[in-house]
Amino acid sequence: MIGYSRGKVIKILGKYNNCTEILVSTEKGQFRAVNYDMLTGKVREGDEVLLNTTAVDLKLGSGGVHFVVSVNEGLPDFEKGGAGHIMKLRYTPLQFSVLSAEEQQSPYHEVFNDYDSIDNMPVIIGELHSMLLPAVFNIKRQKPGLKVTYIMTDGGALPIDFSKSVSYLKEKKLIEGTVTFGQAFGGSLETVNIYTALIAARHIQKADIAVVTMGPGITGTGTKFGFSGIEQGPIIDAVNTLGGRALFIPRISFADPRNRHYGISHHSITVLTRVAKTRTRVILSEMELEKQKYVTEQIRESGIDKQHDIIMIEDVKSVEENITSYGYELTTMGRSFSQDREFFLTAGAAGYAAAELVEK
Repeated sequence: MIGYSRGKVIKILGKYNNCTEILVSTEKGQFRAVNYDMLTGKVREGDEVLLNTTAVDLKLGSGGVHFVVSVNEGLPDFEKGGAGHIMKLRYTPLQFSVLSAEEQQSPYHEVFNDYDSIDNMPVIIGELHSMLLPAVFNIKRQKPGLKVTYIMTDGGALPIDFSKSVSYLKEKKLIEGTVTFGQAFGGSLETVNIYTALIAARHIQKADIAVVTMGPGITGTGTKFGFSGIEQGPIIDAVNTLGGRALFIPRISFADPRNRHYGISHHSITVLTRVAKTRTRVILSEMELEKQKYVTEQIRESGIDKQHDIIMIEDVKSVEENITSYGYELTTMGRSFSQDREFFLTAGAAGYAAAELVEK
């Protein structure tokens, strides 16, 4: 289903990246909406807008806002893009072209012929977008001089501009670059797939460490293989194929009310035991005794420890200080750091471990 509604812009709430957040009035009331300036042009108070209301109609989480489809029923008032021939949102009414880093007319074209290795670069692989900040915070607090690239997959939100986390990291100069691949778009570099995204991060953006997660949002169905985080398995394999060092963030929570996500989520167990074909470092943060026993038993029962290397970070105090020192209010699934400590500490521990692998 697709839900549409007409509305009128009554207030500009703010701007970040290439997004404009607006308050719109519709026949059903007032709602928050997002306008992607690069797709639909600038929006102003008083404009009439056509809205996609599907996410709100379905009461979704991170995507639960209206999205502007068109402004004043006219054409976007921005200049046409460059010479790229790689289509994003392809075969939809909003398809547009980008200059992919691999293309023949790209100044970086030969990089992808010259390199088929990422030179032992640590690559942190997470399922949820909310793992990004604690991982990067720990990298930059442990070794501020390290260059970090964020690689966004198309497993969640497609426009990187939707992410306020990325906006914050760029504003604070905590990441040196971004790469979007597949149908995700808006990174400082565009690539076709995860392999070329990793090569671009290492050899174009000169990253010391890359962090790979989907954008905000995730698809799950309550079935073993029916979730978009399944992509982590092929990403682990890509890192290993290219001679990198894969570090996996297990999804751990003792606050999630769903039994399948209690302790180590069934998503992580499935990826590590059934999907990934090569070995990765599975990073854990030391926990309270009973919780650690529970996670250890999950690892033993599933056989994760036989297929992968388990790395326990004991310096929990530093991991937590690295996260909280920035004063950013972290949330995942609507839960704060204090409500879901193990989730954020595990992601932070991956950043801590990755930084320790780089000799700088």
